[in-house]
Amino acid sequence: GLLRTTAKWTLAAAGAVGAALISGGPLVAVGQVHGLWHAFLAGLGLVLALAGVGIAIWSTSKVLAPRLTTRKTVMSPALASLRKDIEAEPEQFFGLTATSVTGIFKRQDDHREIVANLSRQAAIEEDPQRRALLEGQLHRVEQNAARSGAYVRRLLALAHVWQIEADLQRSRRCTLGGALLVIAGAVLFFIATGGGPTYVPVLTPQVTATPSASAPSTVPHQTPTHSATP
Repeated sequence: GLLRTTAKWTLAAAGAVGAALISGGPLVAVGQVHGLWHAFLAGLGLVLALAGVGIAIWSTSKVLAPRLTTRKTVMSPALASLRKDIEAEPEQFFGLTATSVTGIFKRQDDHREIVANLSRQAAIEEDPQRRALLEGQLHRVEQNAARSGAYVRRLLALAHVWQIEADLQRSRRCTLGGALLVIAGAVLFFIATGGGPTYVPVLTPQVTATPSASAPSTVPHQTPTHSATP
């Protein structure tokens, strides 16, 4: 649970970085690219940065992917270190039931085979006393089989967590490498977009004068003329 939660937080952080890279800010800065060489550097920077984010997301998503842990998984070369640690102190993992990983698997198979044989013999036995003896032996073997089965289930659960932890460690290394790619890409991008002049649009407000009521009228004053009549 804790390992998967850590992977989810790492995935969310990488996704946030990727969202920032493809947001409007870098796209607006592309307008400041002047010349073919700067355009190439800007494109290379974006590709490197997005590649770094992609590596981080891909490696971290493997931690969250469902997986199936079986005997074959436990015996695989990838879990050789786990088997070595267990077999160094087998009594801490298997008690007195087995002394190695291979031994616990063999003990479980032997118990299953004995249980199957005793079950068949008890089913066809006609003598009551002998049937009771077989049933008593079957009961003891079933208890031993349950004990070895519990150890095997614990071993499979341990191997499952071991794989997740190994994938998480691998994803951390890949995330670190991806972060370095993001930094390199950002540096190239800002070098390409920071060499030329920067044009900032300026909005100039339009001022329109309106006549005031208190302003003097510009209409010329006409003096009435009187005509004399004889």
